Amino acid sequence: MKRTFVALCAIAVALAFNSCEVDDDSPNFHFVSLPIESVDMPESFELDETYQINLTYTIPDGCTYFEGFDVTKSDVTTREVVAIGSQRTDQEACTPTVREAEGSFDFIVIHTEPYLFRFYQGDDENGDPIFLEIEVPVN
Repeated sequence: MKRTFVALCAIAVALAFNSCEVDDDSPNFHFVSLPIESVDMPESFELDETYQINLTYTIPDGCTYFEGFDVTKSDVTTREVVAIGSQRTDQEACTPTVREAEGSFDFIVIHTEPYLFRFYQGDDENGDPIFLEIEVPVN
């Protein structure tokens, strides 16, 4: 039993030192903001209810993949929403096909004041972000 244990340990150590090594350990992607083209919002909210917010966003090429939405609270009832994508950096040729896609996220109403949503739509010629702003009252 002791010999078997020692043999297994020796094999494990040998495999650990002979494992594959990747030459390039740099990331093969980076995160990008995807422009939100349109949003389907309710006319008003009810307190303590959950709402599904549907959005249409643009994917710029075949090397970019949708990862999710980043919803940040910039004030008590102000939310900034950005569609996040990952863009491959290890591919030489990406298909230049721009396509629209749809996604959604759930939002829970916890305040009685109106909510202001700011949806990222891209950058202007100066590199400043452009937002689609929608205010939704709470009944």
